Amino acid sequence: MEGQLFTVFFLIFTGAAVLASVALYTRQPLLVAYIAIGIALGPFGFSIIDDVSAVTEMAEIGIVFLLFLLGLDMQPKSLLAVLRSATSIALVSSALFAILGFCLGLAFGFNVTEAAIIAMATMFSSTIIGIKLLPTTVLHHKHTGELMVALLLLQDFIAIFCLLVLISGDGGSLQLQNLAIAIVALPLLIGLAWLAVRFVLLKLVARFDRFHEYIFLLAIGWCLGLAELAEHVYLSAEIGAFIAGISLATSPISQYIALNLKPLRDFFLVLFFFSLGARLNIDLLPSILVPALVYAVAVLTLKPAVFFGLLKQQGEKPALAWDIGFRLGQISEFSLLIVFVAAGSGLIGDKASLLIQAAAILSFVISSYIVIFNFPNPIAVSDKLRRD
Repeated sequence: MEGQLFTVFFLIFTGAAVLASVALYTRQPLLVAYIAIGIALGPFGFSIIDDVSAVTEMAEIGIVFLLFLLGLDMQPKSLLAVLRSATSIALVSSALFAILGFCLGLAFGFNVTEAAIIAMATMFSSTIIGIKLLPTTVLHHKHTGELMVALLLLQDFIAIFCLLVLISGDGGSLQLQNLAIAIVALPLLIGLAWLAVRFVLLKLVARFDRFHEYIFLLAIGWCLGLAELAEHVYLSAEIGAFIAGISLATSPISQYIALNLKPLRDFFLVLFFFSLGARLNIDLLPSILVPALVYAVAVLTLKPAVFFGLLKQQGEKPALAWDIGFRLGQISEFSLLIVFVAAGSGLIGDKASLLIQAAAILSFVISSYIVIFNFPNPIAVSDKLRRD
């Protein structure tokens, strides 16, 4: 792909535009078009784009911007209150989903280590699917968004712990030093962000607010800078970006930044879904198709039910509990990262890796259909459900 980046972008976005037009005419979710063009053009399809590593790396920026914009819409005080109430739900649900994944892994004939990786991959829900399909206008119940964000952030912390287990030490043994650094660094990063915004960023904005290009550049630099710093202290870029966003949430320019960064976020998210489809090894797919279908159906069925039960037990209204349950009723992109790390360490074989990838994509697609056709969202094909 070296020296052909323009051609690669042409193929991805022109192809995505064509398939997206077909998807809209046939009343299908746009995410399906992005994944389909990835499968078709990628190394396991027609192999027109045979190296997607650079695209995959760029695509991760979309998740970073998504979390940054998410933080811009959150008020710190209300988020802290929701985090306290969501902790027990996140812990209990993650434990139940891990048990589900472990049992399925053993039932499919994988060894204990591979079943444990499948258990980890089952614990989390997709930040992209959950948040991209969540309306941001005042027409949507704000409490739903706050509760979803709290649950997804808590899942991110659990995922970071899982990744530290996989990538540290010989044989996957946990380096307590890295975990301790991450725990200590989190409040320090929050404090640093607050001080930087109060004493540096807001003063720069007040002085140069008439230069819109500068405000745009400052926002991107702040987002990516804190994301990079978070990675260096064993947190994730997503958490760093979210902290960067929420530190600006109470400032008068937060909504201006959010409005201007949305097209940039969508650009990178198209790359994310393309790379997701391109990395799916369809040659091995027939050998794990039935287990992947069983796995995906189990997740799509049980996750909404578990979230519904836990949320209702905590006093949430049934309609809101089902809404959140179905929005979080899939496997996560974080799960794919866990798979890639585990595969690189030799902890799982090709079949176990492909099982999780295939089930994740199936759960993404089917979950998107469920939300798009039944709940308010920005890309609904029905005018009644479309909320920007």
